[in-house]
Amino acid sequence: MEPSTWWWVLTGCIIVAELLTGTIYLLLVATGMAAGAIAAHLGLSMPLQICAAAAVGVLCVLVFKRIRRHKPELPTTANPDINLDIGETLHVPEWNSDGTARIPYRGSQWTVVLRAGSLPAPGLYRVIEVQGSRLIVDKA
Repeated sequence: MEPSTWWWVLTGCIIVAELLTGTIYLLLVATGMAAGAIAAHLGLSMPLQICAAAAVGVLCVLVFKRIRRHKPELPTTANPDINLDIGETLHVPEWNSDGTARIPYRGSQWTVVLRAGSLPAPGLYRVIEVQGSRLIVDKA
């Protein structure tokens, strides 16, 4: 069997493993294996095929890590991609003396806490964080 066939079979196996595990890094390694297959199709020797596969695989991983590093990671309690309540607005009719309020929200009673440094006043507030059953809010 041709070396390029082995490279393509190995690429397919790694893609199947990626589909079973859900990690993006195996897909990047599979890209390197595909580069090895292309090098085999070009007639390069086995050491050059391995170097091409390794270089492309490592380059893909480094580029992916660099791109991913620029995204700021929010804590889970304040990440709107994880918690759909972040960014919602709600009306607080009155505040308790301790800076909290109990309001109906999504069919149940929630404790609302004002962000530090804000003054409690009746009105519209935006949810900026969820800590357990407490909504941390700021003036909308």
